[in-house]
Amino acid sequence: MRVHLIDGTYELFRSFYGAPPATGREGGEVGASRGLLRSMLALLREPDTTHVAIAFDHVIESFRNELFDGYKTGEGIDPSLSAQFPLAERLSDALGLVVWPMVEFEADDALATGAARWADAQGVEQVLLCSPDKDLGQCVRRDRVVLFDRRRQEVYDAAGIEEKYGVPPASIPDLLALVGDSADGIPGIPRWGMKSTAKVLQAYGHVDAIPDDHEAWTVKVRGAKGLAQNLRDRREEAQLYRTLATLRTDVPLDQRDVDELRWRGAKREALEQVCEELGDTRALERVPTWR
Repeated sequence: MRVHLIDGTYELFRSFYGAPPATGREGGEVGASRGLLRSMLALLREPDTTHVAIAFDHVIESFRNELFDGYKTGEGIDPSLSAQFPLAERLSDALGLVVWPMVEFEADDALATGAARWADAQGVEQVLLCSPDKDLGQCVRRDRVVLFDRRRQEVYDAAGIEEKYGVPPASIPDLLALVGDSADGIPGIPRWGMKSTAKVLQAYGHVDAIPDDHEAWTVKVRGAKGLAQNLRDRREEAQLYRTLATLRTDVPLDQRDVDELRWRGAKREALEQVCEELGDTRALERVPTWR
C-alpha cells in the first residue's frame, strides 16, 4: 500500500490563490474550499489511493512562537482565506479522510510524525508527503518516504532532495537555519546563501559540526572568512533556527495502526450538506465510493 499524507494548509492556500473565487450559500467566500474538494476528489479517484490523512494548521501559531518572537503568525492572512479553515476541515472529514487539525504543533509536524510512524509498518510500500514544502524534505528516506508535488506531478526521493537543494534530507533543517526561510519567519545568518551553505553542509552535515575557524574548514568556499565569523558570532541564533526548522515526530496523533488511515468512502449526509453550503452539489457525482 501507499500512504498519502496531505498538507491541507498548502492545498487550501493553493486553491485560494489559484482557483476562481466563489460565494457559498451563506454569502461567504468558499472558492478555496471548492478547490480543495476538487483536488481531494481527484486524488481519491486514483486507483492506488487507499490510505489517506490530511493535516491543517487549525491555528497558525504553534509552540515555535514561544521559542522565537519573529516566527510566522496568522497576521496578514486574508480573512476570506482564514475563515475557510473550519469549513475545509469539515469538508475533509465529510469526504471520509482522517483529519489532523493542529493547534500546539503545525501541520508539517503531523505529517512528519505520520511518516515516521508508518514508513516501516507492515504492508506499507511508500509514504507520500503530498506537498512541495522544502521543510518536509527532511522526512524523506530513500524511496520509502518521498515528497510528492501533486501540482507538478514530481516525486522527490532522497537523491532528488539532494539534487534539488544540494544537501541530503537530514541537513535540510541546517540549510534553513543558515539560509533562512521567509515563509516561516526564520531570518537565517547573514551572507549564508544557498550555494555556499550547501557546499559547507555537504562537508559537515550539521550546523554544530562547522568549525568556528574557516581555516579549519575542509572545503573551499568563497568568502569563507566572513561566513565563519558571522556563524561564530551568531552560533546560538543558528542553533535556535535549526530547532525551529526541525519537524517534530512526536505529535500525539489518535491513529496508531496504519489501517486506521484506510479510506472507506465519503459520508453521504455530511458531504451533501457541505456541498450545499459550497454551492457545488455536482461534485457529489464524482465521489467514487460512499460508506
